[in-house]
Amino acid sequence: MAALVVTGISGFVFVSGAVTSRGTDIRPLGGDITSVVEDRARQVEARRTQASTLQQQIDELSEAADVPGLDEVVAAARAAEAPAGFTAVEGPGLRVTLTDTPRSVEVAEGLDPNVLVVHQQDIQGFVNALWAGGAQAVTLQGQRLISTTGIKCVGSTVVLDGVPYSPPYVIEAVGGDTRLRAALDASPEVGLYETYVSRYKLGLQVETVRTVQAPAYDGALSVQFASAVTP
Repeated sequence: MAALVVTGISGFVFVSGAVTSRGTDIRPLGGDITSVVEDRARQVEARRTQASTLQQQIDELSEAADVPGLDEVVAAARAAEAPAGFTAVEGPGLRVTLTDTPRSVEVAEGLDPNVLVVHQQDIQGFVNALWAGGAQAVTLQGQRLISTTGIKCVGSTVVLDGVPYSPPYVIEAVGGDTRLRAALDASPEVGLYETYVSRYKLGLQVETVRTVQAPAYDGALSVQFASAVTP
């Protein structure tokens, strides 16, 4: 329960991916990615199922326990679930799709190939802008994002909560169309990406969606904190 309360008050700034990535080139060539992706996805799904079962058992034991003050703690935790991303949200919003430069596009000889792919910081820039625009919930590849969500790069894929994904990268946000679009327009990171869209033909599509379905977050909770280190 304490984990839920901590997550609820920790905010929604989507910054942890920058810490976990250890780099910006998310799609170097090489390696058989398919088998790695499939194996990692199976492992993550098994752990999610196990975590869900254990959390259900914890909830049942907590509700049955006769501990002074427990009801108040449980009530506070339940109240924090929605803003923390632990309840499903549905409503109108925006869909943003980011794609690499098509291979069919002719590029200048010697051009850095890194400018032709979507990077972790590009995804983060759009997500942060949507949060700033008042989004009630944001998803990436259909997975709910919360304050502790991290993105990192492995081979030619982006890894979200342990599961690798390939482009196109689809970001959806529940919220008011006007405010969300205004936030995208005001974002320097989004503006920089749009420059690369014009110059290098990276893909960008922003569309209004009548119904965005953001599932409740069901991944693992891992809260990290700083501590003093003695030299």
